Amino acid sequence: MKKTIQVFISVAMIGFMAMTQAEAKQWTMRDCIEYALQNNIQLQKTKISRLTAQEDVLQAQSALLPSLSASTNQNVAYRPWVASGMSTVANGYVQSSVDKVYYNGNYGVNANWTVWNGNQNRNTVKLNKLAEEQAELDSAVTANSIQEQIAQLYVQILYSDEAIKVNRQSLETSKKNEERGQEMVNVGKMSKADLAQLTAQHAQDEYNIVAAESNLKNYKRQLKQLLQITDGEEFDVVIPTTTDEQALAEIPSMASVYNLALLNRPEIRNSKLAIESSELNMKIAKAGSLPTIGLNASAGTNTTSMSNTAWGRQLKTNFDMGGGFTVSIPLFDNRKTKTAVNKAHLQRESAMLDLKDKENQLYSTIEGYWLDAVNNQEKYKAAKVSVQSEQTSYDLLSEQFRLGLKNIIELMTGKDKLLTAQQNELQSKYLTILNQQMLKFYEGKSIQ
Repeated sequence: MKKTIQVFISVAMIGFMAMTQAEAKQWTMRDCIEYALQNNIQLQKTKISRLTAQEDVLQAQSALLPSLSASTNQNVAYRPWVASGMSTVANGYVQSSVDKVYYNGNYGVNANWTVWNGNQNRNTVKLNKLAEEQAELDSAVTANSIQEQIAQLYVQILYSDEAIKVNRQSLETSKKNEERGQEMVNVGKMSKADLAQLTAQHAQDEYNIVAAESNLKNYKRQLKQLLQITDGEEFDVVIPTTTDEQALAEIPSMASVYNLALLNRPEIRNSKLAIESSELNMKIAKAGSLPTIGLNASAGTNTTSMSNTAWGRQLKTNFDMGGGFTVSIPLFDNRKTKTAVNKAHLQRESAMLDLKDKENQLYSTIEGYWLDAVNNQEKYKAAKVSVQSEQTSYDLLSEQFRLGLKNIIELMTGKDKLLTAQQNELQSKYLTILNQQMLKFYEGKSIQ
């Protein structure tokens, strides 16, 4: 009975493991992008930076309000040689007590409010809000970069998967050629040296399959690493069906893509906000030469043990309050304000140059994607014709070889040309699709 139970458990475990492997998740490109946007460590750090900037905004807004504080002082004093009948002044009152140990207590509430300081406080609020927006845009820049990398690796995986299929078809052809060559050797129509060349080509095609499979595994590893997945589960992706229509779709004009990118790309918006920030810094710096007006108010009381009056009575009779205002006018600040203003001017010029640099980089990137899309689309059109031509040529060569009209060199050369044409077709097809997707992405659309 016990043995039967063990066998049942073993079978169940094997079945469960098989079912788990069969149900291993396959990742689509959208799955990869959404996972990265939620779990990427660098993105999470940028989100923390945005939350930190948000706290700075709240702090700057609170600085517009009055500050209020309460305080108390409790002091104990010891006079070992107090003369009998002497009077002591404590807290502004003459006390007749002659206690050697006594205490004084003070209680107060103070309020201060900066009414106007050249709008430094209000401009600081605006500056911190811009910093919050910039932190959010930094996060968007990082997210876009990750999405581009995922798309590039994913397309490389699709290309490698198709390359394996092409190499397997080539291997099947090599096997048939080798078998046909063996038959011709047996009947004396081919030398063993020619057969050896067919065998070598068979081996080369097997090697090409292993290399293509290795490339596929490597690209999957890179994608998994980019997603920062560290578990031991097998990582695989969904291989979608690609069509000629996708590769031959109309490519948008470079000017339209660039104009849309200038409006929605976060790195451009971030650079424009940097210019606004420098202008606010200039206003804040100029405020250093303006007066500052503030209001203050206070209320307090005190008690002492050297009075015969009850503690509560002292709190009431000693209570006082007051208020006032202050005006601070800067006269000479050792050139601090002028230096701050000049630095703000330089910061603005630097921010404008940064914007121009970002625009140039954006144009260069889009131009590269556009040229690659156009060139590879033309290559794809030519490669499709080339594959058809090479396939027809190879079929004729193969038939002529079977009849003894073509030699082994001509057959192998025709096969190599066919394989090269097929690989060129695949490469141009997927590069066209990739660059088309990148252009759409820079227009503000999502990667599909």
